Amino acid sequence: MSAKQKEPNKKPQPPVEEFAEQIDTTAGPPVQHFTPQERASIGKAVRQRAPLDSHADWTPSDYRVDPVTLLEEQAQTRVQELVPIRYGRMMVSPFTYYRGAAYPMASDLAGTPSSGLRVQACGDAHLSNFGVFASPERELMFDMNDFDETLPAPWEWDVKRLAVSFTVATRERNFDAKLRRSIVLTVVRNYREAMRRFATMKNLEVWYAKLDIATVLAKMREEGNAKMAARLESGLVKVRSKDNARAFEKLAVTSGAEPRIVSDPPLLVPISELVQELGQEEIMEILRGILRTYRRTLAGDRRRLLESYRLVDVARKVVGVGSVGTRANVALLVGRDNADPLFLQFKEAQDSVLAPFAGRSLYKNQGQRVVEGQRLMQATSDIFLGWVRFIGIDGNPREHYVRQLWDAKGSVDTAVMLPQGFDIYARMCGWTLARAHARSGDRVAIGSYLGKKDTFDQAIADFSEAYADQNERDYQAVVDAVKSGRITAQEGV
Repeated sequence: MSAKQKEPNKKPQPPVEEFAEQIDTTAGPPVQHFTPQERASIGKAVRQRAPLDSHADWTPSDYRVDPVTLLEEQAQTRVQELVPIRYGRMMVSPFTYYRGAAYPMASDLAGTPSSGLRVQACGDAHLSNFGVFASPERELMFDMNDFDETLPAPWEWDVKRLAVSFTVATRERNFDAKLRRSIVLTVVRNYREAMRRFATMKNLEVWYAKLDIATVLAKMREEGNAKMAARLESGLVKVRSKDNARAFEKLAVTSGAEPRIVSDPPLLVPISELVQELGQEEIMEILRGILRTYRRTLAGDRRRLLESYRLVDVARKVVGVGSVGTRANVALLVGRDNADPLFLQFKEAQDSVLAPFAGRSLYKNQGQRVVEGQRLMQATSDIFLGWVRFIGIDGNPREHYVRQLWDAKGSVDTAVMLPQGFDIYARMCGWTLARAHARSGDRVAIGSYLGKKDTFDQAIADFSEAYADQNERDYQAVVDAVKSGRITAQEGV
């Protein structure tokens, strides 16, 4: 073939730009990559914007919105008959109020100093939203476990919400001021030191970092806490048993050929009782369509696994404290036979409480917002984690995220935890939050901003005591609102 002859059937190649566009038309702007030295200097520079000791201050603004007003605003989009249950649960103590008051606190945090460095924030990082669950490899892991409010936001907001939760919880236990401060300092110190360690690690090392319970137990024994490790190990027996089979025992009954979810209103109400104008088969056909839509958000292997299960019943379930009133449903599916159950939780996702202050989510579906945030922050996530949008029984579009109801899940009981237990738990939570933030934010800049000294730790300890005082005032405001008849609370449910 002469040099002038063309190769047969060889098509001209498009320019690089055109080729890239054909591959992905939603690639977005190019990502900037700075050197570690440049990132560290950014962290030090932003101390001018928000000095480390400035985080100590909490002074409510003269224009601060009444917390009851914010809770009433949230209630407008919730199931009205369930809202009194939410208020009733929040009225139990200042700590239960705090658990449900993510929105009022987000409003307050928006006015506090910030370095301007953002991460994928949890939005509700109080100590009860950490816990144990089983990984897909069936190892017991410790991690954050609630992402309803997740959104990109200043990392300081999560740290402050976590630290204050320890102050509020230990006040409820009547720990003295010195002990409370020591525990809060442990939380923040472990966050700071972990973030600085993550700043020195390779990207994949950070991504693969995890805190499994076997490592926690080994560390406790190494530090001479063998008795505490034994008590924890004993408690994990119950955690491991909290699975789909256990959920079936508590929530379902076999009546005839098909198992059914039991009726226990108002906490658990089968869908057939909520939608009485439709026949059972008509209801199930609608629900199967919703399940198929959700199935598309799963990876191919998980989709195939889900297809091996058959939907048999759905019920509305009241969950948590802050979530009460949002539309949460549990779906019962069976696999090989009725002794092979799978419970999925379809939980409504509304706008994050951070959205008015940090900006709206880039995801159109709030369920996807939760799922993508969870995958980014957790070391390992539920294999059935997905999302769906459908028309609710009230005729309005609803967005949900989906996960297993129980998968060896366990959380701490702060009402019985000893000071030594709080200290260990504080270390675990501080490290875990730092790891979650390091996966999405600039860990080098944040670590540089925090520095080697404990200036930030001391500032957050001061803030925690001041905001715990505010929390008690806000709790009393809710109690007074119930007494005056402004809001209605249903206690003991």
